[in-house]
Amino acid sequence: MSVHGVNECGYCGSVIGDGQRWVREKIFDPANKSGGDAKYRRYHAEVFSGDQLSCWEKHLMQLEIVRTTPRAA
Repeated sequence: MSVHGVNECGYCGSVIGDGQRWVREKIFDPANKSGGDAKYRRYHAEVFSGDQLSCWEKHLMQLEIVRTTPRAA
């Protein structure tokens, strides 16, 4: 998993500019037993020209595919 800057989209890696709509995802690290600070990742909420889905929607779609894909035993 790549590390993005505060103003970078967690899906495409592009800078989220002033005035652009974005979504913030709160991420908890299950390895952190002390319940420390959660991390956040931002995504573009608007659909770019030529696309059908926003970066946020694409990210959610990827999560759903991973969640519903059977794992090998």
